[in-house]
Amino acid sequence: MTVRTLARTLAMAALAFAVSTAAARAADPRYPDWPCSQAKVPEISLAAVWAGPALDDAASKWKDDSKVSALVSKLAARKTPLDDAEKSVKEFLSGSAADKTANAKLLFAGLFDTLNAQRSQVMSGLERVSRKQREAADKIRDETIQLQALQDATPRDDTKVDAMSNQLIWETRIFEDRRKVVRFVCEVPTTIDQRLFALGRVIQQEME
Repeated sequence: MTVRTLARTLAMAALAFAVSTAAARAADPRYPDWPCSQAKVPEISLAAVWAGPALDDAASKWKDDSKVSALVSKLAARKTPLDDAEKSVKEFLSGSAADKTANAKLLFAGLFDTLNAQRSQVMSGLERVSRKQREAADKIRDETIQLQALQDATPRDDTKVDAMSNQLIWETRIFEDRRKVVRFVCEVPTTIDQRLFALGRVIQQEME
């Protein structure tokens, strides 16, 4: 690839990102840094994932139960297969009917808090990366213009042209790697939603 072709490629990459982020802002101006095609929903609604009895004080007391806290950590971890998580829920709630409802409410309250917090962390991270990408796109555009000026200069300083070209190659590689990561991580909030809904459904079924 010639230096001139490289410059055009870099400029196109930066422009593509600028267009995509502008489209995201146009789609929902409330969240100008949100980089995903999925709509941003800041928090999971309790009503969307729980049709069981009111959680009452379980929302504040689940952390006081060491067994519940340990199980919540296990169930909330994405490395725990969902099938295994559902099995653990059933085993935990297999005790007497008198304790089942109380334990179920504690368990779901813990999952709701924990997975909502995970989700918020992921979304904040995505927005931080989006801001970095926008800054990187601006920098690549500016340096592409500088490179083109160096190419057209008379006399031409090939040492400076090569140095700027190498810098742009490195910065563009980082830019593209981040963009790939963002596309992957954009799926995580939805995965968390699905996990909470699935586990909430199992907990409610075990209460019946």
